Amino acid sequence: MNIEHAIEVRDITKKFKIFFDKGHTLKEKTMFRSRRAYQTRDVLRGISFEVKKGEAIGLIGHNGCGKSTTLKLLTKIMYPDSGTIEMCGRVSSLIELGAGFHPDMSGRENIYINASIFGLTKKEIDERVEDIINFSELEEFIDLPVRTYSSGMYMRLAFSVAINVDAEILLIDEILAVGDAGFQMKCFNRLKEIKASGTTIVIVSHSMGQIEQICDRSIWIHEGKIKAEGKPKEVHPQYLEYIGDHRLAVAEKAEEREKEKQKEESQKEQQIQDKKTTPTENKKKRWGNENVTIKNVQLTDSFGQERVCFKTGDFVGIKIDYEMNTIVRDAVVGIGISRIDGVHCYGTNTRIDKVDYFDIVKSGTISFEIESLLLLQGNYVLDVAIECDMGIPVDFYREACKFEVISTLDDVGVSRLQHRWNMELV
Repeated sequence: MNIEHAIEVRDITKKFKIFFDKGHTLKEKTMFRSRRAYQTRDVLRGISFEVKKGEAIGLIGHNGCGKSTTLKLLTKIMYPDSGTIEMCGRVSSLIELGAGFHPDMSGRENIYINASIFGLTKKEIDERVEDIINFSELEEFIDLPVRTYSSGMYMRLAFSVAINVDAEILLIDEILAVGDAGFQMKCFNRLKEIKASGTTIVIVSHSMGQIEQICDRSIWIHEGKIKAEGKPKEVHPQYLEYIGDHRLAVAEKAEEREKEKQKEESQKEQQIQDKKTTPTENKKKRWGNENVTIKNVQLTDSFGQERVCFKTGDFVGIKIDYEMNTIVRDAVVGIGISRIDGVHCYGTNTRIDKVDYFDIVKSGTISFEIESLLLLQGNYVLDVAIECDMGIPVDFYREACKFEVISTLDDVGVSRLQHRWNMELV
């Protein structure tokens, strides 16, 4: 093993048996052998990497790609089917926080038990027990049985033990959401201190921001193999782009189902119009004098293909097919976009945009184009309305269609504003 390395992973593989319906009792196993049918899943397919002493790396990837399995192999909770793992130094893992805690023992007693699992002697625990208690902020509860703790208190105590054992290698799996916001910040700052002290850190997280603040390198695991590795700000955009494309592919598969659903709804609405009756639920979503009826609303991409999922920055076309029943003078057509939770994001109409006055004298199609959709990730609904004169509703169609926006941006809020930074540092 290279003396500069804290961890060396060489071509490790790991398979799991996924049982369809596994019997648990001897009777079930004997009488219902068919229940033991299973399939073998290759979780890791030859992973190799090294971690230098004092280096912090982040393992990223979609759910089920093998990140947590890799970390469990490093902790020796399980062992690889093939390949080797070599580690140099005392290891502390923040994976299953509180594993080994006894509910009937006090917090103080569990500190001794848990710290001894990490390899500390009683003398070493005696020297740092007060630091552990102070960090957990559980002084007044420390001598009570942990079964009386809330889940947040339980996790805080376990986290405090794990980061106070002076480990040379720290393994972390998605546990940086411990306690309230103040305690989370305290934990995050402590991890920065631990890294600065020279501890080797391996983190599994879906939070790209956390990894970028702590880690020197990111490893993207995809379908059991390393797809990319390097500086976080180089690897993360590739990963987020993949996630966005994957989400679009999933949305496209659902698009046909959505089309069929919309077709069925349109047919039902046509039947309602034919009978001149409107259910109570439909009244809430649609109203007007019906001189013109909106027959179909469609979202399209720049190629005119119907879509229900877009990326931030995409072109979006809105096609509104309508049927004229009676001539409408001085017509106004408008659209409104709201987030699925009801937050109004944007709205405009032909009068606001100073479109020349017009009358609707025959059936047709009206198009609205958004050159660059600057909404951030989320689910949205589109309202479409046709009015006349001074705002008399002809056909106001709430939630005419729904759509999703995928974004690889870290901006917060509803929409992205075009901007730039100008730095004049003294």
